[in-house]
Amino acid sequence: MNLRSIEVIKDSYKPTKVTIVGNVQILESTSGNIVVKEKTKDMRELYDYLYRRNFSSFPTLLDDSKEGVNIFEYVSDTNMPKEQKAEDLMKVIALLHQKTTYYKEVTKDEYKKIYEKVEDQIQYLNYFYEQLYQEYFQSIYPSPSEFLLLTHFSKILASLKFSADELEEWYQKVSSLHRYRVCQIHHHLCLDHFHKGEKDCLLSWELSQKDSPVMDLIEFYKNEYFDLPFESLLPLYFQICPWSEEEKKLFFVVISIPPKFENKGTEFEKIKQIRQVLDYVYKTEELIRPYYAVEQKEE
Repeated sequence: MNLRSIEVIKDSYKPTKVTIVGNVQILESTSGNIVVKEKTKDMRELYDYLYRRNFSSFPTLLDDSKEGVNIFEYVSDTNMPKEQKAEDLMKVIALLHQKTTYYKEVTKDEYKKIYEKVEDQIQYLNYFYEQLYQEYFQSIYPSPSEFLLLTHFSKILASLKFSADELEEWYQKVSSLHRYRVCQIHHHLCLDHFHKGEKDCLLSWELSQKDSPVMDLIEFYKNEYFDLPFESLLPLYFQICPWSEEEKKLFFVVISIPPKFENKGTEFEKIKQIRQVLDYVYKTEELIRPYYAVEQKEE
């Protein structure tokens, strides 16, 4: 962040208080509050594009003329239950995807790249947990964390097998397709990046890019799976921005891959880490089960 530009801004706005949050500075003054962020991409070009697509849930860019920094309006946040806030966020992100959707021609090789990337992740975790199981199984007196993993190892392995099997089915389905849905994705989705003030506002667009909408929901789910009711949030999203069966399947494949056990820290911390892995596995299974129940009923 350009410090000289920051000082020029402070001279102009004469803030009464400056709050630093990460790489963001919030300047409070009698003339209004502003947010100063490092300039990492052309935000005006992105915002202009979103305006043209009738989407406006982002903070106003007040000034992008200063070297190295952008100045945004400060958007206050309303105190409300996180579940209600998540519902509003889901509607906003669905509108973003729906209003910026287009389809591009693709070759089989592009689907193959996705397939190989996900397959590599599954194989790596499968090897990691298999090795860990063999190591813990050799322990004469397993520690509490080792015992916890040993007793739930089959559940982790089942999740990896489910992802691998579904990935193969997904790849067979998309191999004959020649079009791929692309839209503007936020690419940094979490509840903290959504404010409910005078308007619904998504913050932190610096990582935004054009990609599959699946990418946004994968990231949002992994960030918030433990605290939010995705069983009700997903249908809310799909009402506004329906997905193809192939998109849903890829989403379920990726979120079904269990996180890696960090295996660091004290014994208590290790138990907590394994418990987090298991919570993720069980919660994800509960989320996707109804969708597969519908498929089986239709068959």
